Amino acid sequence: MAVPALFREGIDVHAVRLTDVEVANEPSMQSALSECVSRTVRRYLKDIGDTHCDEGLHALVIREVEGPLLREVLAFHEGNQSRAAAALGINRATLRKKLSAHGLI
Repeated sequence: MAVPALFREGIDVHAVRLTDVEVANEPSMQSALSECVSRTVRRYLKDIGDTHCDEGLHALVIREVEGPLLREVLAFHEGNQSRAAAALGINRATLRKKLSAHGLI
């Protein structure tokens, strides 16, 4: 079985192993991306407990996910912003704005 690039590159991943009960309750048709987000959010919520997230959990997740998403799609399309924007389903100007906001251009 091939090791995903995420692990080969030494990127810090904060995933947790689910218990047998949690695995049994997981939807079987859940996509790998959805599963990754679910596990990561579950881990984050467990780690912070009742501590309030100042910016809000939604904003935090979007901020943490959007940068790597943009970087990977742009790299996949070899820097071609028009093709990356099309793949993301957003306007090229919107992509440039987001890339700038994340310090990617």
